Amino acid sequence: MLTDRQLLILQVIIDDFILTAQPVGSRTIAKKEAVTFSSATIRNEMADLEDQGFIEKTHSSSGRVPSEKGYRFYVDHLLSPLRLSRQEIVTIRDAFNEKMMEFERVVQKSAGILSEMTNYTSIILGPEVFETKLKQLQIVPLSEHSAIAILVTDTGHVEHRAFNVPVEMKGTDLEKMVNILNQRLQGVPLVKLHEKLYTEINEMLRHHMDHHEEAFSYLRSALVEDHPTKLYIGGKTNILMQPEFRDLEKVRSLYATIEQENEMADLLRSGQEGIQVRIGQENPFDSMQNCSLITATYHLGNDQMGTIALLGPTRMEYNRMFSLMHVLSKHMTNTFRGWY
Repeated sequence: MLTDRQLLILQVIIDDFILTAQPVGSRTIAKKEAVTFSSATIRNEMADLEDQGFIEKTHSSSGRVPSEKGYRFYVDHLLSPLRLSRQEIVTIRDAFNEKMMEFERVVQKSAGILSEMTNYTSIILGPEVFETKLKQLQIVPLSEHSAIAILVTDTGHVEHRAFNVPVEMKGTDLEKMVNILNQRLQGVPLVKLHEKLYTEINEMLRHHMDHHEEAFSYLRSALVEDHPTKLYIGGKTNILMQPEFRDLEKVRSLYATIEQENEMADLLRSGQEGIQVRIGQENPFDSMQNCSLITATYHLGNDQMGTIALLGPTRMEYNRMFSLMHVLSKHMTNTFRGWY
């Protein structure tokens, strides 16, 4: 159990290190307005904090830096969300006042805002792909033997997939096929299209179209494909501006981790609802051992949920980051709520 004096010294060390990235000594602490005790007392308390694992001594300085245990205690017990400036609130609000009707544009804009306002790397995970459902399907002929399938999901996501049209298929057959697909596939999760096509749709085409085998073959090529998880990343190079990442090999390793979309998606979706933070070795990837990952959830209609993440050094300005994540996730939720 830490004393009030130790709590104050720990908070001063962490707040100062977050701002300067420099080890904090007893003289620096003694100059703080809130600190009223002597340098000798401060040194004794720092020694106790070090023995308990909350701070660490660096090789190059007599000062101390926070340990992962210190950061965790700070986040869990000492953190007070920072009140955002009027300009920060206006910047976020104005971005969501734009007429952004597509899901992808909203998410890309959000990722950009978060990375620009923090100088960290933002990662946003869309709603669970297994919950994304087909809302509408259109097939637009491009030429006599080619067409494009336009899939609109219940999240507002739009996909375009080109495919070849069988020589035997007439315009009336194409229209008939679209009607069948919209009638039978509306509300079906995208990952279930494969199953529906091979059972119900194939049987219906067999009964209503002369060249159903050719039609089904080309339709399958347009609608059945893998749906990799989509991550939206902003400020990927921001990590280079942090003094902790001057080692290029360390940066390359971190970039390689971010590029593993499925693994990163599993990490983001495994968090609890609300704002959470993983510090240093709490992250499962070796390349993220010197990082903190803050996540916040946002909601869409139909009980779907996505995740916003912010990746930076453990020396994060946590109080401001928490406030930004809270405001941004709230605006995203309110924006999507109006769509459903």
